[in-house]
Amino acid sequence: MFKTNPFRARRISLIVLVPLCLFLAACATPDSARISGDVFDPYEENNRQTHELNRALDKALVRPVGVGYTKIIPDDLEDSIGNFSANLGVPGTVVNNLLQGDVEGAFINTMRFVFNTTLGFGGLFDVAADFQINEVKADFGQTLYVWGVPEGAYIELPILGPSTERAAVGRAVDLFTNPLSYVLPSPDKYIGTAAGVASKVGDRGRYAETVDSVLYNSADSYSQARGIYLQNRRFELGDGDAAEEINPFDLNTEGF
Repeated sequence: MFKTNPFRARRISLIVLVPLCLFLAACATPDSARISGDVFDPYEENNRQTHELNRALDKALVRPVGVGYTKIIPDDLEDSIGNFSANLGVPGTVVNNLLQGDVEGAFINTMRFVFNTTLGFGGLFDVAADFQINEVKADFGQTLYVWGVPEGAYIELPILGPSTERAAVGRAVDLFTNPLSYVLPSPDKYIGTAAGVASKVGDRGRYAETVDSVLYNSADSYSQARGIYLQNRRFELGDGDAAEEINPFDLNTEGF
C-alpha cells in the first residue's frame, strides 16, 4: 500500500503555497491605494458581517468558556500553559528570523528555546526571561513586510478576527514553518496546538472586561477593533510611531 511521507507532503505544500501567497499578497493592493496611516477597507460590508458572526460566537461560546476557564484554572497554571505554547512556537519564529536576515534574532530565540526547554521543564517556565533573553518576535506576515509586500486590504477573519491580506497570508504560511511539526510524532505534535487554544481561551477570560468594552460597549465595535489592530500591527512592524501604539488591555472605555 502506498504511504505518503508527511515531511515530503508538507514540504511540497510549502513550496506551492509560498509563491502563490506572495503573488496574492503583492497583487492585493497597489502601493498607491493606501496612504500611510489610512485604512484601506474595500471589503467593509463583508467584514462587518463576519464581525457580527464573530461577536455572536464570542457571546455564545468563547466568552463563557474563557471566563469559566480563568475561574477554574489557577493563574500560575494558566501562565505555565501559555509559556509552554509560546515555547513550542519559537522554532517557527527562528525560521522567520532567518528569512528576514535577522541572524542575531535567530540566535537569541534559539537560546530562549534551549533554556526554556531544558531549565524550564519543556517550556512551562520562562527561565530565559530571568537571564534577560527576551523573544525577538517574528512571523511570516512580518517576513512579507520585510520583503516589501504591501499590507493589502483590511479583512476580518472568521474566529481569528482582525487581520490584513498580508497578515492572513502570513498566518497560513506559518502553519508550515515550524520545524517541530515535521519531527514530533502524532499525537505529540498536537499538544502544542491544544495548549495554544487553551492559552487564547484563558486570555479571553483574563481580559474579559477590556475585550467586552470593545466588542459590546463601544458605539462601533467594528471600527474600534479595526483601529486597534491596524495601529498595533503597524507599530510592531516599525511602520508607526511609538506614541500611536494602543494597549488593548489598558483602554479607557469612556467616550466609546
